[in-house]
Amino acid sequence: MIRFVSFEGGDGTGKSTQIRALESYLIRCGRSCAVTCEPGGTSLGKLIRQVLLEVGDHEIAPSTELFLYLADRAQHVSQVIRPAIESGQIVLCDRFTDSTVAYQGYGRGIDIKNLRQFNEIADDGVSPDLTFLLDCPVELGLARTNQRRSVAGELRQDRFEREKIEFHEKIRAGFLTMARAEPARFRVIDAAQPVEEVARDIQKIIDEEVL
Repeated sequence: MIRFVSFEGGDGTGKSTQIRALESYLIRCGRSCAVTCEPGGTSLGKLIRQVLLEVGDHEIAPSTELFLYLADRAQHVSQVIRPAIESGQIVLCDRFTDSTVAYQGYGRGIDIKNLRQFNEIADDGVSPDLTFLLDCPVELGLARTNQRRSVAGELRQDRFEREKIEFHEKIRAGFLTMARAEPARFRVIDAAQPVEEVARDIQKIIDEEVL
């Protein structure tokens, strides 16, 4: 039974938009769901998110960045994800362990075997039953991010948005590598499509595998 659905992908692939769309769809279908995100799914996580994304021009060492994400995840699993699953809800999560492997492993160059071991400690045996990987060209994703920030009146990019395009290409390649390695869990969605078409693709999979 599928109780935990994660959404993964690079910046600007539309994860938050599609999670909201799926939440609405599940509610219309009479299913109870909990929507959450990483980092920032708990009160402690919001403070960690601020450090990770809004630290300004101060550099964060890759290992420091990693352990902040792991601390966020450990609290998130304990306080939000596990209780929601145990209560019978379907959890929809914007990023989980795969983002750590993609960003800190493929992106930052931290040993992936070690990352997986650290993830096992932080997630305490909780893992997604189904993962939607929203994939689109890096240039398109970053352009969407810039447009969204402009509309919202946000002038300053976060730490990851300021990274060079090569960093984001490594992340995209990492996600696709993980998807190929775990085809039973991952569903790769063409996020370059219009939002409505992406939502329909996701709903079709949910109809077949969840409802």
